[in-house]
Amino acid sequence: MCDVALHTLVGRESSVGAVEFPPESKTQKARPRLLDSSIQNRNRLHLAAGNVVPLHKNRLWLVVNGMVKLGAVSVHGDELLLGLAGPNETFGEPLSTVQAYEAVTLTDSDLLCMTMGEVRESQDLANDLLGAVVLRHRQSEYLLSLLGLRRVEERVRGFLELLAQDYGQPCEQGLRLNLRLTHQEMASALSTTRVTVTRVIGLLRDEGWLKIDGQRHLVITHLPCK
Repeated sequence: MCDVALHTLVGRESSVGAVEFPPESKTQKARPRLLDSSIQNRNRLHLAAGNVVPLHKNRLWLVVNGMVKLGAVSVHGDELLLGLAGPNETFGEPLSTVQAYEAVTLTDSDLLCMTMGEVRESQDLANDLLGAVVLRHRQSEYLLSLLGLRRVEERVRGFLELLAQDYGQPCEQGLRLNLRLTHQEMASALSTTRVTVTRVIGLLRDEGWLKIDGQRHLVITHLPCK
C-alpha cells in the first residue's frame, strides 16, 4: 500500500485563438471513473491548501476532491507550471520524466494512493488509469499548443478556457474557477511575464469576458453553464 507516503505527513497540517477544445476530453462526463473501482474504500489523505504531496517513483495519487498543481523547477531555478489534477485525475512520478517534479495542493484536497503493483494486478484499474493518462496527455498537448499563439492575450484566453472547461463550476454569470493561480504561475505556463498576464487579465475584465466574484474567484462569462 502507501504507508510510507502517509506516514511522512503525520503531524503536518492536513485536515480564443486558433486552438479548439477536443469536445470529448473537456468535460467531467468524459473522465474515467477511477473512484468507482475497488480503491475507493481505502483511507484517504487530507491535505490543506499549500501542502506538498509526497511523491514516490512507484506510487500514483488519485484526486478525490480538491485541486493539485503539478510543476517543476528549471535548471535556472524558475518554477514551471506543468498542469493541474482535479477530481478523479491521477498524478505521480511514474507518469512523468521531468526532473524536480513536484505536486502542491491548490485547495484543501483528499487524495488516494495506489502502487504500480496494484495497477498491474487489476485490469479494470489499469484500463481506467489509461483513460486518465490519455486525458492528461491531451491537456499537456493543449497547453503546448497555446505557446504557438503569437498574441499573449490569446494564450491567456485559451488557458482560462481550458481551466473553466475542465474544472469550472456553473454559476449565474458563467463558469467559476474555485482554484487560485497566481499571475506568475500563469505566466510560467504561457511563456510570458507576470506583468503581461496582469495587464491581459485587466483587459479581459474591462471587456466583460472575465469577472471576479465576491470571493475573488475568476468567472469566465462567455462559456455556457454545464
